[in-house]
Amino acid sequence: MDDLFKHADFRHESVHFFRDRPSGLEAIIAIHNTRLGPAIGGCRMRPYESTSTALGDVLRLSQSMTYKCAIGGIPFGGGKAVVVADPARDKTDELLHAFGNAVESLNGRYITSFDMGTTMDDVRTIGEVTAHVGGIDVASGNASASTAQGLLACIDASIRYLLGDEKSLHGIRVAIQGVGNVGGRLARLLSARGAKLVLADVDQQLVSRMAEELGADLAGSDEIMSADVDVFSPCALGGILNVTSITRIRAPIIAGGANNQLASSSIGKELKDRGVLYAPDYLANAGGIIDLHYQLNREPRANLQAHLHGLGDILRRVYKRSDETGLATNAVADEIAEEIVRGGRIDSAFAN
Repeated sequence: MDDLFKHADFRHESVHFFRDRPSGLEAIIAIHNTRLGPAIGGCRMRPYESTSTALGDVLRLSQSMTYKCAIGGIPFGGGKAVVVADPARDKTDELLHAFGNAVESLNGRYITSFDMGTTMDDVRTIGEVTAHVGGIDVASGNASASTAQGLLACIDASIRYLLGDEKSLHGIRVAIQGVGNVGGRLARLLSARGAKLVLADVDQQLVSRMAEELGADLAGSDEIMSADVDVFSPCALGGILNVTSITRIRAPIIAGGANNQLASSSIGKELKDRGVLYAPDYLANAGGIIDLHYQLNREPRANLQAHLHGLGDILRRVYKRSDETGLATNAVADEIAEEIVRGGRIDSAFAN
């Protein structure tokens, strides 16, 4: 416990460790802040190399969820869960039910959904033992579609901010790293608007099929970072923007769907100093959690598209404040989110 209390990223209301020996469950649920509402965030399943690595991941991801909900204008706080397991080998109904019992024990303080290594069907299985789940409304579809639509709005806003309001996405060159749930949907949306794509993914069959479908170029997962494009969109694992990797990036804009893209917060300032326009990840990828809000609170779906489009407007305000203050865009976004959380209410004038 001493290590947890001294952890650099521990600024949380509570952190819960769960083990269920019969099912093999080893999980951590972190609740960062519930000032705006119950904590919400997906369940990530990965074979973490150590408990320390899993803890660091869940602490950072849950804080990002607090900021994402606040700046996205929805009445939830930030939470996250990690299950230390290989989803291809260890995932069973028994394990998912054990995780659901863990969620249930928190009495509604944390609402879970899917994330890396888990699916909508997994969340339905978890929901067999707890009501505190989101993202399983069949009629609403997969929330990843809303993540991609919100990300598209942020890429469009970034292009217009940098190149002028008259500029459209037609002919814009975008490199997408990771073409899974979010990246693949983003690729199709961009292609439909005339963008020229460079795609990369560790799944060579998946990315080759998509490149053929969309007439896109292919690149390796590492070399795509140095592609000669207008926008680099990381949509796979986080932590890829570090002191070494950013020196290879040629794109003047970074806007992607991956969580925790910056290896450390100081990288945001280095990107600004290099003249790169960085869209803070938890703002750019907020569409999915906004979709869950509409599902859970039975909000009119007709309003969802306007809310997602509004993420681009919020991002332009972040860029503007960054230019005015000299702060990095990630620092500005954190500042705004923290102001909203401290105020204890959604800043609808800003978020809508």
